Parts: sequence; C-alpha cells; structure tokens
Amino acid sequence: MARKPKQETPRTPPIGGTDDRDKAINALRALLAEKRFEDVGFADIAGRAGLSLAQLRNVFRSKLAILAARIKDIDRAVLGGTESDMAEEPPRDRLFDVLMRRLETMADDKAMVRELMRAAMRHPSLALALNALAVNSQQWMLEAAGIDAAGPKGLLRAQGLALLFARVAAVWVDDEDEGSSRTMAALDRELNRGARWAGLLDDLCMIPEGLCRIAQRRPRRRRGEDEAAEAA
Repeated sequence: MARKPKQETPRTPPIGGTDDRDKAINALRALLAEKRFEDVGFADIAGRAGLSLAQLRNVFRSKLAILAARIKDIDRAVLGGTESDMAEEPPRDRLFDVLMRRLETMADDKAMVRELMRAAMRHPSLALALNALAVNSQQWMLEAAGIDAAGPKGLLRAQGLALLFARVAAVWVDDEDEGSSRTMAALDRELNRGARWAGLLDDLCMIPEGLCRIAQRRPRRRRGEDEAAEAA
C-alpha cells in the first residue's frame, strides 16, 4: 500500500466565513447535514448564512453553483499541498497521496457528501451534474499527481478516477477510524483495479484514429451540467 501523505493537510475554510460567498457555501454545507438536498431552498440558505435573497443571488445562481464553489475550494487546498518530494515516486503512489490528501481536506464535509450521495441516487439529473463537477476536479488531481489529463485519453482517465473516488468516498463517509484504515484499504484496492483499466486505455489509445477519439463525441450536456461547468 502506498504511504499516507506526511504533511498535515490544510483544511478548507470552516463554517463561519466572513464574506457572502463563504457564508453561502458554509450555510449549504450545514443544511445538507440536516436536510435532504431537494428540501433545501434559497430562503433556507440565505437565512442560515445571514444574507438577504438579493445578496445570495448576487454571489450564486443555484445550489449546484454553490457546490461547485466548494469543490473548487477543496481543489485549491489539495493543489496547494502537493509535496515536491513525491516527484520520484511511482504515479500510482503519487495519486494515492493526492486522493488521501483530498479526503483529509474534506473531513468537515462528510455529512454533506453522504447526503449528496443519497440525493444522486434519488435524482439521476443531479447525479449527472455532480459527475461533471467530479470529472473536472479529478483532471486537476491527475495533474497534481503528475499524470497527463489532457485530451480524450485524459478525459477518460478523469471519468474513471471520478467513479473510483466515488466508491472510495462511500467507504470514507462511514470510516470512524482515526487512521482511516478502511478508507486507505479501499483506495489501495480501487487503484489496483484502476491500474488495469489504465493499461487497457493506453493500449486502445495507441491507435491514432481509433477508439480514443470516441471520448471527443460527448453528448450534449443537460441544463444542470451546463450550470456546473459554468460555475466551476
């Protein structure tokens, strides 16, 4: 199993930010620990944040846009904590460290993530929109690990990593062990499976005009995915 990151990972801003953007993000985080995603309205978010509806609308257009902003904050924290001494490690170990650092950064968001997983099961359109956000985020994680995320092959890698990370997160949300042993074991297992997929992908993409180009034929995004892309 790859080693766990050595340095302490900086947490993203805690609940109680001072500007309207952070107040809105932290309000939604708190509400999703208490309510179903579909039961949280703009008035709920504004009230919890201490903002007027006009102030909330000035910073965010939708709940999905608020989630996208939170994900961007997490991305920044992980990217800012990338260790230079990992450069000589194998790509798999670098990716293990990056993803563990991401989970550590998300430690205060477990309740929110748990609800989003449940909501995605209830609402396929939300699942698609969250997947679009996850794929974009995992492209950054791949690059942080020194793995190419550009082009059609990079997009396929990011999609595979988004699915892999979702499976690990399903273990992580219920892992109460201080050392995150269950989560680390799940990530190790999933990366072993992912390595086999990556090998197959590399073989396919060696064909210049072959199957790799399928990734370029992306279906038209739905409205929720358009909001996610614009907010990210």
